[in-house]
Amino acid sequence: MRNHALKRITMKQHKIEAFENLVEAFGSLPSVGKKTAVRLAYHAVMEDGFGALKLAHAIEHAVGSIQKCSKCHNMSEDELCSICSDPYRDTTKLCIVQSAKDILTIEESGQFNGVYYVISQVQDMDESHLFYAVEGVEEIIFAFPPSIATDTMILYIEDKLSGLPVRFTKIAQGVPTGVELENIDMMSLSRAFEARVKI
Repeated sequence: MRNHALKRITMKQHKIEAFENLVEAFGSLPSVGKKTAVRLAYHAVMEDGFGALKLAHAIEHAVGSIQKCSKCHNMSEDELCSICSDPYRDTTKLCIVQSAKDILTIEESGQFNGVYYVISQVQDMDESHLFYAVEGVEEIIFAFPPSIATDTMILYIEDKLSGLPVRFTKIAQGVPTGVELENIDMMSLSRAFEARVKI
């Protein structure tokens, strides 16, 4: 019993607190398990210290400078994001997405030249702000991954905007149920936009 307790104390002494904190920080990231966190932490402190400092600086700068676009809630370094401030975008078409990450995915597909609006969940929606965002819009496209929750959100938003002269469509069901847009191949996403259906 005494030897077992002594062994535990020795093991604790062998831990490096700064390294453990770094492993814990990496482990808090999405999809990063314990083993991956250890590999990343070891690489950062033992194999590429300069790269790690560069990464730390980039994270600090991004966290300090990136905010939500005041009009669409996309990521932006200014009050308006580059899409909302682009005079060549088709402002008659508004694509509603669940996350700013989805905007990055759709932009990469090259299938949409309109503007966006981010609504992560119904309870976070500011109705007056939504009405501001849809001003002058003729078509609202819902680009949500299919699920009961997103179908409910579509119905809720439609109901709130029912008095406006807008057409409601959603991307085609080529998008698998429960799969985030960022995990869908570009071909499937492009086809889903091209074949969008009226609601």
